[in-house]
Amino acid sequence: MAIKEATESKKSDVVEEVKGCRSEKGSGRCRWPDDERRSSSSSTASGVGSYAKAFSFWARLTFLVSVITVLVASLYSLRPKDERSWFLGLPNDLRSHYSRGRLIKAQITPEGPPVEVFAIERGPKGGETVLLLHGLGCSSYSFREVLQSLGALGLRAVAIDLPGAGFSDKLVSRRGWGWPGALVWARELYSDIKVKGLFWGFDQLIETGHIAYEGNRIRVPDKKIDEESPFESETLSRIVAQVIDSLELVPVHLVLHDSALAVGAHWVTGNPGAVSSVTLVDTSSESAAFPSWIVGVPLLGELFLRSRFVFSGLLKLCCSRSMDAAAAEAHLHLLNRNNGRNAVVEAGRVLNFSFSVGDWGASEALAAVPLQVLWSNTWSDRWIDEGRRIADAVPQAKFFHHFGGRWPQEGASAEIAEKIAEFVSPLPKSNQRTLEEPLSGRSLDHHQDHVAFPDPYGFGHGWGI
Repeated sequence: MAIKEATESKKSDVVEEVKGCRSEKGSGRCRWPDDERRSSSSSTASGVGSYAKAFSFWARLTFLVSVITVLVASLYSLRPKDERSWFLGLPNDLRSHYSRGRLIKAQITPEGPPVEVFAIERGPKGGETVLLLHGLGCSSYSFREVLQSLGALGLRAVAIDLPGAGFSDKLVSRRGWGWPGALVWARELYSDIKVKGLFWGFDQLIETGHIAYEGNRIRVPDKKIDEESPFESETLSRIVAQVIDSLELVPVHLVLHDSALAVGAHWVTGNPGAVSSVTLVDTSSESAAFPSWIVGVPLLGELFLRSRFVFSGLLKLCCSRSMDAAAAEAHLHLLNRNNGRNAVVEAGRVLNFSFSVGDWGASEALAAVPLQVLWSNTWSDRWIDEGRRIADAVPQAKFFHHFGGRWPQEGASAEIAEKIAEFVSPLPKSNQRTLEEPLSGRSLDHHQDHVAFPDPYGFGHGWGI
């Protein structure tokens, strides 16, 4: 009996196999071989899924941290910069250019505040005077090598920064320019953060629950200007006239580049007999080389004005294929100064595309004035055709091609300077005014011409050379 019970107990402890199904003692579950394989596969898949989830988590976390880092860095770049800090960040070449120039006070309106216009000159005081006026988007800095070459050839070469460009005051009219709808709010808020700093917005949000915004506010930048845009050609011509009087440049050989055509033409028309000759350098009444509108587009404008590489590419595409990286960076610095962006956008908006070169060329003011046209023959077929149109409009002008772009002073400066000197030198000598005292010694009040060396950054004259 005992043997029988032991045998039965032993049998119950052994795994029973019935038709492929195995069950163990105490288990009410039948376990098939296929179940074991599926269980093993499920465990493996579960492990792979865990790794995939972990990878997805860390990938998302890394992406989020990267986005936050870029956002913080971008907002940090919006911190307000004073003039001194901005100036210390300039390339040496640009600081040297500034140190060689001077600031001249002029009046846009008799009752309005004076504005400061930057002027630079090279060459002997007794030489024939050549005044160079730049086009949209550039400044006297673009003529730096032309000035040097003309000075070496014995000419008194002068270039100025028109208001809104270079080191001159950046002016925008009261009406300004803007974008409809929500873009207005975004642009105003962005400007507030740039001026007051990022944490101003946070403080406003914490204290009041929202960021203060005056929807009906009119922004007036550096100078208060009347409703008339300071970039109208007639207005700029009045500024040019005051600078010419301050520096005692009359009679002058006038060089007009790009969009400066209408500005110079207004001054010539209003000052008969004050011009010894006129040279047009890739000037057109239909378009300017620099696409000012593009820097006024929200976000897209920030991209062009924050990236040296992108801005350099824009200048090479639209202005000069010979533009080197250092020169492009200098132009970018000047455009980012104060209200430079708003100024260039408004200046482009008010360009007088209805100006007739033919009518001006046939006017009495130019009847006895020698005229030459310098034009690029390498830029594009369309631009070459535009040059032929200009040549036909002023048949009395001498016409020459050059190998530069639409900003030929960048990349073809020696050629441009040579053409100007060859044109000016054979002409009858002008009766230049004799200066009784050096310009740096003059300091006149607001009712008079004012000439002084620039010192708004506290460095005096002679640093950065």
